[in-house]
Amino acid sequence: MARTDIGGQAVIEGVMMKGRKLYAVAVRKPDGEIEVDVQDTKSILDRYKVLRLPILRGIAVFIESLTLGVKTLSYSAEIFGDEEEVEESKFEKWLMEKLGDKAEKFLIGATMCVSFVLAIGIFMVLPMLISTLFKNFIDSSFVLNLVEGALRIFIFLGYMKLVTCMKDIQRTFQYHGAEHKTINCLEQEKELTVENVRSCTRLHKSCGTSFLFVVMIVSILVFSLFTTQNVWLRMVTRIVMVPVVAGISYEFIRWARKADSNKLAELLSKPGMWLQREFTTIEPDDEQIEVAIAAIKGVLDNEHAEGSAKKCNC
Repeated sequence: MARTDIGGQAVIEGVMMKGRKLYAVAVRKPDGEIEVDVQDTKSILDRYKVLRLPILRGIAVFIESLTLGVKTLSYSAEIFGDEEEVEESKFEKWLMEKLGDKAEKFLIGATMCVSFVLAIGIFMVLPMLISTLFKNFIDSSFVLNLVEGALRIFIFLGYMKLVTCMKDIQRTFQYHGAEHKTINCLEQEKELTVENVRSCTRLHKSCGTSFLFVVMIVSILVFSLFTTQNVWLRMVTRIVMVPVVAGISYEFIRWARKADSNKLAELLSKPGMWLQREFTTIEPDDEQIEVAIAAIKGVLDNEHAEGSAKKCNC
């Protein structure tokens, strides 16, 4: 039976792959070696069964994915730059003195909070504030919400266009393509070789990019239920309802991945697939595919082993 429970993300000069109980990060070091770090992972869904309910599981998975994403990005930056001597800043030294081993968790948490606040501010609150400029011309709150949604999508696409112009981001998007190709190869039950992976598509229905685009669309539908013209109430509803929007979006992505032959799922997945094709995935080279294969094999080869956490150079 084909595996459909492995996901991943691109990191700095590498790929992270995550299974049910393990995740593996493979990074191409400056000397050409591929270092693979395999770690156990425990989902909050396993500890609290109530979080397995629809919508709630989407919120939990979103938070876990964000946490793991920041952690693995930090790890890949450290591995890729480990040949350079970088002196710790005064803040880092102070943090280590005060928090010790907990300093890394604090930094990851702080990074997540800042990223979340910026994302909410730019993609949720800003479009709402801009839409209020049309309040004197549009009497209908429903229509105003549609204008806000259109602005949200426009800002999101503009942001994606800007980041794709950065050279380092383009390499990350190549690794993103390698990640998708490798997962598609696994789901098609082909042998994980460079040649087989190369022949697979770089697009995938359950991509985080597709998820973000679905969030944009779902937010229009959800926010249209709140018809207040009060700016402060509109702002509060945008912030408070973000977890709900994320939960609903997750359920759609989950359904679309399982309903592979469903025509409706295919139709509704097209905007996200277009976004991947035009912005967030680029065809990888063979060396990048090798890294993605090393990451997914790090999960597959170790998921039945005891004490699985390990590192290896390939």
